[in-house]
Amino acid sequence: MKIFVSSDMEGTAGVVDWSQCRPGQPEYTYYRTLLQEEVNAAIEGAMAGGASEFLVNDSHSTMSNLRPDALAGRARYLAGRHKPMYMMQGLDASFDGVFFVSYHGSMSGPRATLSHTYNPLAIAEVRLGGVLAGESGINALVALGYGVPVLLVTGDATTAAEAEPFCPGAVPAVVKSSVSRFAADSLHPHEAREVIRDAARRAVESLPDAALPRIELPATLTVRMRNPDLAEMATWVGGVEQDPADPVAVTITDSDPIRLYRTFVTVVLLTRGIAE
Repeated sequence: MKIFVSSDMEGTAGVVDWSQCRPGQPEYTYYRTLLQEEVNAAIEGAMAGGASEFLVNDSHSTMSNLRPDALAGRARYLAGRHKPMYMMQGLDASFDGVFFVSYHGSMSGPRATLSHTYNPLAIAEVRLGGVLAGESGINALVALGYGVPVLLVTGDATTAAEAEPFCPGAVPAVVKSSVSRFAADSLHPHEAREVIRDAARRAVESLPDAALPRIELPATLTVRMRNPDLAEMATWVGGVEQDPADPVAVTITDSDPIRLYRTFVTVVLLTRGIAE
């Protein structure tokens, strides 16, 4: 059994500030070890449930946060920036399931620690089929395209709730409760790993009954940018249209979920330069 792991960082128990998850900051070295152990807990739990092969796509910041030699399960490690498929690089139809580890809530949803949707400087909100979507819902487009179910989502309670409409049956591993965007009540790291380990095992054991992402095709992403200039720039990408009723909103519609995702990622990368 083969599992694809997309790992972020903001959803890690104990992480509450950007300084803790940005390379080069004094506290980053410590908090990356907490992320590493949560990724390993997910792999270990999956192994206990019968999984035997893993690919970890490091999807946070510079995308080189983990130590390859310390990964459990002799997992392959996909690291580095400028990936065409971004947080979902490496997934294909040969995988049996997808894990979203240390994910976080969306920019405009209920309170969630370090909430954002791909780029907080450019994107204010994303809806998929009219439903508020965080990175888990957007990334589920790729899982749907390859016919692979999302089995596990780890992070805070908001993250789990936002994933549920798009990833039916995915097992949530809630390791912290968000108090605000910069505060959370986290489980002790050892307990957080136990929660993730158990959830991952149950997720893999439920694979025979797992459902594909619940996204009706053709699907529409409605992306609200932080200002009209960013929205206008987004329309430079083919297939992106400005909403005539909302100067900061653009829409992307496609019957191919992978192509829809890639168009969205192109918008993210294009608008990142001007937003920064």
